[in-house]
Amino acid sequence: MFNPAQPTLKARIAAGDCIAVSWLSLGSAALAEAAARARADAIVIDMQHGLWDRRELEAAIGVVPGQTPVIVRVAENSATAIGMALDAGAEGVIVPMIESAEQSRHAVRCAKYPPHGNRSAGGVRPLMDFGAYVEGAKHIVVMVMIETAAGLVNAREIAAVEGLDMVFIGTGDLALSLEIGAADASKHAEACAEIKRACDDASVPCGAFTGTTDAARQRRDAGYRMVVAANDIDVVMQGFARATAALAS
Repeated sequence: MFNPAQPTLKARIAAGDCIAVSWLSLGSAALAEAAARARADAIVIDMQHGLWDRRELEAAIGVVPGQTPVIVRVAENSATAIGMALDAGAEGVIVPMIESAEQSRHAVRCAKYPPHGNRSAGGVRPLMDFGAYVEGAKHIVVMVMIETAAGLVNAREIAAVEGLDMVFIGTGDLALSLEIGAADASKHAEACAEIKRACDDASVPCGAFTGTTDAARQRRDAGYRMVVAANDIDVVMQGFARATAALAS
């Protein structure tokens, strides 16, 4: 849970670290606790495609110690979705489907209190010590996802938005939007590289969704600043599959 007196995520990004996250979709606070115990660099809670509701979101963030940042991939680029995630105690948000500089600016405004944005004041956790929270909220991290053909075209303008902390490439949706099949790996790699070059030129870190440990290692070595080390769906499904196969042999 975000501790406004001891923020960690923005400092790690500024230090140039590559953040290896555990990505959680199954809606389980117990899995969030397990991911934190496994010393994930950060935990991402997926409110866009995951099984989370508001109560489980609050519970999951609550069991993660303050030294492990929690980031929420919000359901949409709206004040309600972004504010809800931050009110629950997230240290950062990932905003999906960004296709223009204006959409990127909107995401930043929704995550910041006046005068720098239009975030509404509220939430049980911020109101525990609202003065301290507002002071610490300047350390909240805003990331936007480029994952469509339109986002690729506008990557330079999106990355140049003031107040943005990172661009995160949604590699799967980008491939769908560009109609890239499995045989077109080089085309997909060039699209990702084009987005990263735009981020490098804007001096904004670039991360990418990775589906395997090998892919995460490759992206890290290529200079991407956030990768997915593990996701709960694959961890659970592969664990069950290995156990079943071991007894079937």
